Amino acid sequence: MKVIYISAGLMLACFGSAVAAEPVQLIDTHIHYSHDAWDMLPPAQAIKVLRKAGLKQAFVSSSSDDGTQLLYGQAPDLIVPVLRPYRKRGELSTWFKDPTVVDMIADRLAKNTYAGIGEFHIFGDDANRPVMKSVVQLARKYGIFLHAHSDAAAVINIFKQNPQARVLWAHSGFAEPDEIGEMLTRFPNLRADLAFRNDHATSDSVDPDWRQLFLAHPDRIMIGTDTYAPERWYYVVEHADWTRAWLKDLPGDLAEKIAWKNAQALADWALKK
Repeated sequence: MKVIYISAGLMLACFGSAVAAEPVQLIDTHIHYSHDAWDMLPPAQAIKVLRKAGLKQAFVSSSSDDGTQLLYGQAPDLIVPVLRPYRKRGELSTWFKDPTVVDMIADRLAKNTYAGIGEFHIFGDDANRPVMKSVVQLARKYGIFLHAHSDAAAVINIFKQNPQARVLWAHSGFAEPDEIGEMLTRFPNLRADLAFRNDHATSDSVDPDWRQLFLAHPDRIMIGTDTYAPERWYYVVEHADWTRAWLKDLPGDLAEKIAWKNAQALADWALKK
């Protein structure tokens, strides 16, 4: 009997090790595959990078949207398409002044499948310009989210236009945890990504203020890398590894929500209608 117990224990230990070896699933909500990355990293290679990172899915938006369509065509199981209102680089501060952008977005939405519109840059009262108002209405019409690289004022203006809008706040607005928490409390349909931030965690522990935010809003936070430049693609795998390391410092159910479940819920809301 003693031998049997030892063998069972060894089997359990081996099984546990095998389970532990499985990488934590992640959904990266902030990937760009813009035109200046296509030659350096062809679509098939970009997909390999995302799979090497062990991503369950990736929210991808690009300048131009053709980049997103290239990746989606290669791996529809992996790519969650998001429509960026930029046709090329250099439109960050001009797109919301250009009425032809609305026609481009409307045309793309009619032809292709998207979970959201963004990532776009909009700040303060510029969110009340006619182009941005049209974007908010198109998101409402198609039942998709808005991925806003914005300050709190612009986010507030978006919700004034459509209180039922779903907004993913890029980079959590680069705000401090207390302000992020106030915004999440004020707007139940607001989500926040952690792209291009490292102030929430070290390699193996979560900052106390951020931990409090995560615990207070467990269903609202998502991870992201932000490949805003071609060179950032070299960081995708490293970022995934770092993310898995600090997630271990959180309760298991909370870690899973931030890692992928919150993003999955947002994608499902937009796509499974």
